[in-house]
Amino acid sequence: MLSALSEWFWQERLWFPEGLGWADLEDRDGRVYAKARDLWVALPIALIFLIVRQIFERAVATPLASLLGVKDTARLKAPYNPTLESYYCNITKNPTQTSIASLCKQTGYSERQLQRWFRRRRNQDRPSLLKKFREASWRFTFYLLAFIAGLAALIDKPWLYDLKEMWEGFPVLTVLPSQYWYYMIELGFYSSLLFSVASDVKRKDFKEQIVHHVATILLISFSWCVNYIRAGTLIMLVHDSSDYFLESAKMFNYAGWRNACNYIFIMFAAIFIVTRLIIFPFRIIYCTWVYPVTIYEPFFGYYFFNGLLMVLQCLHIFWAVLIIRIAVRFLTNNEKVDDERSDKDETDESEDEEEEEEEEENGGKKDMKKNGPVQNGHTVHNNNHSKTE
Repeated sequence: MLSALSEWFWQERLWFPEGLGWADLEDRDGRVYAKARDLWVALPIALIFLIVRQIFERAVATPLASLLGVKDTARLKAPYNPTLESYYCNITKNPTQTSIASLCKQTGYSERQLQRWFRRRRNQDRPSLLKKFREASWRFTFYLLAFIAGLAALIDKPWLYDLKEMWEGFPVLTVLPSQYWYYMIELGFYSSLLFSVASDVKRKDFKEQIVHHVATILLISFSWCVNYIRAGTLIMLVHDSSDYFLESAKMFNYAGWRNACNYIFIMFAAIFIVTRLIIFPFRIIYCTWVYPVTIYEPFFGYYFFNGLLMVLQCLHIFWAVLIIRIAVRFLTNNEKVDDERSDKDETDESEDEEEEEEEEENGGKKDMKKNGPVQNGHTVHNNNHSKTE
C-alpha cells in the first residue's frame, strides 16, 4: 500500500510539465541537479539551530540585554490553590463575574483576592522581557545574516535583475553550491521555528505564524523538488529583507529605547510594504503565474506552487493592515509603537500590574487604619467600592 501511495505521489505528471520528468534531473556530465532526498539534510540543520540558539541566547543575547538595560522584573506568585489552579488550567484564565462569585464561595476568598490571584497567575505564564528580548535577538541575527548571504549568492545572477531568467532552461537547471546551502539553511531554520513554537513566546498572530511556517516549509521543499530554485531564492531574499528590522525594533522596545524602536519600525513598515505588497505580488508572483504558461502547459505543480504563494500573500495583506495602522498612528499622533502583528497581547498585563497590586494592598492597609476592620476584603463603612478588572 505504501509503495502504491509513493508511486502515485511521485508520478511525473503531478510534478513536471508534459514531456519532462525525473530522468531529466539525473546527475550527468558533471552537472548536479536538485533531488527530493536532499531535503533530509534540513532535519539535522534544524537540530543544530535549536542547539546554537540556546548557546546564543545565553552567551550573547543575555549580556546584550544587560548592556541595553533590559530589566527582568520579578513577579509575585499566586499562592497555590488546587480549586483555582484546576479552574485556571481546565476552564478559563479570565473568569466571568458569575464564576467569581461561585469561586469565592468554594475557596473562601474575597472578590478582590480572587481577582488578584488570577491576575498574578496569568502574569506567571507571561514571558519575561528577557525571554522576549533573547528571542528577538536570535531572529534578528538570523534574518540579517540570511539576507546578507542571500544577496551575496544572487548579486551576480541574471534572474535577480530580469525575472524571466528564472525559467531559462527550466527544469534542467544546475544547482549551485550557494543555492544548495541557502535552501537547506532556510529550510532548517523554519523547521526549527516550527519545532520550538510550543516554548516560544505565544503572540497575537500565533495561528497566522503557524500557517506561515508550514506554507514556507512546503514552498521551499516543493520548489526544490521541481527545480523552481531560482524563484525560491528570490522569494526567500524578499522575505528576509524586512524581518530583521522588525526584530531589531522589538529589541529596542524591550530595552525601553522608544525613539529608536519607533523609527526602526517605520523603516520596517516601508520596506515591508514595498517588498511584500508590490515586489512580491506584481513582480515575483506575476513571473510564476503568468509567464510560465507561455513556455509550457499548466500542471499540478504549477497550481500548487502558486497556491502557496497566494497563501503567503494573504498573510502579507493581513500583517500589512496592522502595520500600516500602527505607522499612521505614530506619524499623526507621535504615539508609542506597539507591534499589533505580534506584541500587543504580550504587554496588556505586564509588570505594571504588580505595582497596582502593591498600591492596592497599601491602600487597603490605610483604609483599615482609617475606617476600621475589613470584612470579605472590603471596609465595613463602604462595601460598594470593590475593584473589579
